[in-house]
Amino acid sequence: MLAKRKLSKSVSASRAAGSKAESLAARAYEQIRNEILQGTLTVGTILSRRRIADKLNMSFLPITEALQRLEADGLVESRPRIGTRVRIPTEQDIFDSYVIREALETQAARLCCEQMTPIEREQLMRSAQHLDSLYKATASESEDSRFLFSVHTYHMQFHMRIAELARCPGLLKAIEKEQVLIFNWLYDTASQRRSFPINFHHNLAKSLCSGDVMKADESMRIHIRYGLKTVVETLGTLEPSKGWRLKRGSV
Repeated sequence: MLAKRKLSKSVSASRAAGSKAESLAARAYEQIRNEILQGTLTVGTILSRRRIADKLNMSFLPITEALQRLEADGLVESRPRIGTRVRIPTEQDIFDSYVIREALETQAARLCCEQMTPIEREQLMRSAQHLDSLYKATASESEDSRFLFSVHTYHMQFHMRIAELARCPGLLKAIEKEQVLIFNWLYDTASQRRSFPINFHHNLAKSLCSGDVMKADESMRIHIRYGLKTVVETLGTLEPSKGWRLKRGSV
């Protein structure tokens, strides 16, 4: 009986330790990802595990796990015996992301157009108008990374809401899995895009609420393709092989 109790306590302690480690890794992942999306850690920035661990008051283990997860997401990249950095997307990476996003979100637009209730149409129109007003504010105000981060967050939620209104869980899961909205956020941040045409999101929402599936499809394609050339030109000035030298002991 005593042996069983000791074993039970040992298992419980092990689970608690594992849960704590997972929690720390999740917190590190969210912190690093947010700094990348906010632009604090710019594309190509070398990531020192030592500095991040000191900053977050953590050991190397949760930081390493967080960076591995970010690498799986495609936000960072590593090279053996050299280090890890915020990933510099190639031109093909950008085009691939746009093509996948267009395929997924235009289908979401079509289904959303068919499935929405009158109340949901009103809510989507209000959200679009609010989003346009937020972007208008970012263009006129002085640099405020926290405010811009909140605007990007709302922008992503707006597009996720369209996917939810499509009422197709598999499509919603695909959009989340492919990280297309996260990459769009990253590209907007990296290219320093802070403004859109007047009523940019309102016009999209209006098409989605029109009941015309083909109009909704076309509007979403135009919406997604807007600014692609600027993103490619801006990120194209970065060299994929640049910045891979780390000072000894910085990892």
